[in-house]
Amino acid sequence: MTEQPRPQDTATRAALETRLRGQSRAGEPERAMTKAEWIALALSVLWLGLVGVFYVFMPSSENTNTLSAIMGLIGVFLPIAMFWVAAILARVTREMRAEAAELRQSVEAMRQAWVSQNSNRAMPQMEKKLDEIAKATRQTETALATFTSRRDVQATVPSANRKAALAAPRPSSPAEDQPVLALGTPAEEMRSPVSVSDFVRALNFPDNAEDKDGFRALRRALEDRTMSKLVRAAQDVLTLMSQDGIYMDDLRPDRARPEIWRKFAKGERGREVAALGGVRDRSSLALSAGRMRQDPVFRDAAHHFLRQFDKTFAEFESNASDQEVAELAETRTARAFMLLGRVTGTFD
Repeated sequence: MTEQPRPQDTATRAALETRLRGQSRAGEPERAMTKAEWIALALSVLWLGLVGVFYVFMPSSENTNTLSAIMGLIGVFLPIAMFWVAAILARVTREMRAEAAELRQSVEAMRQAWVSQNSNRAMPQMEKKLDEIAKATRQTETALATFTSRRDVQATVPSANRKAALAAPRPSSPAEDQPVLALGTPAEEMRSPVSVSDFVRALNFPDNAEDKDGFRALRRALEDRTMSKLVRAAQDVLTLMSQDGIYMDDLRPDRARPEIWRKFAKGERGREVAALGGVRDRSSLALSAGRMRQDPVFRDAAHHFLRQFDKTFAEFESNASDQEVAELAETRTARAFMLLGRVTGTFD
């Protein structure tokens, strides 16, 4: 197999060829006269004409000796010699400038080849380093968001797989239609409550068709009256936003500390909770704002989703640890809430 020439070798060879061509052109005599040489020729003819006029009209003298003749010749030809010396210096200066320009081009070509080679070698390593830094930054932000706010005061905290996601189920009114068992016990009370981990996984929705845990958690959440309202509302807005090419996986919102989420759950608004509107993607914000103004169906779905998230999160926050609040903030549903909340001015 023939070895392919490296970029730096090709550029170096081209630069050397350019340099050699310039030297060969510089070594060849140029037949065309330059402007300086034409000026020198004109001055020489003019000077000879003036000298001729001087000798024609000068009165003759019989005492002219050899020294006077030599001085006369010097006075005639010395200015002409100076004219041509200046013309030759101008030509040499021009040729040296041309060679210097060619030399700079050759050096620049070699430098570009060297820079290109080093950048091609360093690019994979640089991308790997940037990925490592980004990963470490995300881990640090998550750790800070988890440990810089208040901790639960209880001595023992159940794990996320066993602790109920919502602190207390909403009491049902007698007017609501609800299947009742023979002894009068509601069907919902016979089921075990949805755990925190299943609730968070349900709000993130399954990643793909093979995500069995995601579908299992989603089914559990849909069986709960309160959670099902939020899940269905989130599914509606996510579907509507996907029609405009807005996907939550493409958003990288700024992380807010769990204490900020807790303040929002307790009803605080304005600058205190402005960090929740951490979505900075301009295209997603512009598309969502335009859809809110033009599409009444999307507007109603967005407001319904915001109300359900606000209500359900208030119940979840009272029974969740800071780590669990931080995990919920990373779900697709929470990102949709942050996006639509900023568009509608919820955090203002």
